[in-house]
Amino acid sequence: MKKTLAEIAEFVGGQVDGDASLVVTGLNGIKEATSTELTFLANPKYFSLIKETDAPAIIVAPEADVSGKAFIRVKNPSLAFAKAITMFRDEEQLRPKGIAASAEIAESAQLADNVAVGANVVIEEGAKIGKNTAIFAGCYIGQNVCIGEGCIIYPNVTLRDGVEVCNRVIVQPGAVIGADGYGYEQVDGRHVKIPQIGTVLVEDDVEIGANVTIDRARFGKTIIGKGTKIDNLVHIAHNVTIGENCLLVAQVGISGSVNVEDNVILAGQAGVSGHLTIGANSVAAAQTGIIKSCP
Repeated sequence: MKKTLAEIAEFVGGQVDGDASLVVTGLNGIKEATSTELTFLANPKYFSLIKETDAPAIIVAPEADVSGKAFIRVKNPSLAFAKAITMFRDEEQLRPKGIAASAEIAESAQLADNVAVGANVVIEEGAKIGKNTAIFAGCYIGQNVCIGEGCIIYPNVTLRDGVEVCNRVIVQPGAVIGADGYGYEQVDGRHVKIPQIGTVLVEDDVEIGANVTIDRARFGKTIIGKGTKIDNLVHIAHNVTIGENCLLVAQVGISGSVNVEDNVILAGQAGVSGHLTIGANSVAAAQTGIIKSCP
């Protein structure tokens, strides 16, 4: 695939500084880019790399004092680069097509228009799948699961019975949503399992990373709020409520019945004790241990 700088600039809302007719065949990082690939540079402390990169053109901020290459100048170079990638990467070509012959779909399951189901997927009784959703190979969709429109469920994801996933949700490979919460009562020295009869609600525009585990509620719902992004290997226990637009970075662990309010950031390996509230806009740095509620 080939695009001129003029075409890319128009698509990302930028201005060309240099040869607008220059053709590039792809995009790459500034150290990895070849002589036919476009790259970007957002942080001024790395401007010295402009002289070292093989890339013939770079996406930069309007005020960047740079020369020697062709440039596309935009307000947010990182965001523009991400948008430009979509010109070269056709996600439609990567998703499964139609319903694979090896998929097992219960008669009472309901699939809307343009749902794609990959090989060896199992969809149980009463499940509902919204239009334009893609379910990749090896996924398990339990009884009465509801998946909204425009979702991407990557390979080997498990959605246990009764889980609700809203619209435009992305679930990366290996995630398990709706497994039993970790609940036991000690009786005469033995640990007796407490039934977990609640569910999980994942709201619109959430992304769930690879091998994330989100436990069903003991009763009621474990909730992941709109726009929240969860990194790989995060564990969210039963009856947790995550607010809107939160960021949970790799290996975060959240104990049961925690309330995380909107716009919270929990950095890598942060841990939260049970039954606490973390106030809106809080930031916990890497390996933070939270043992009491934070405003």
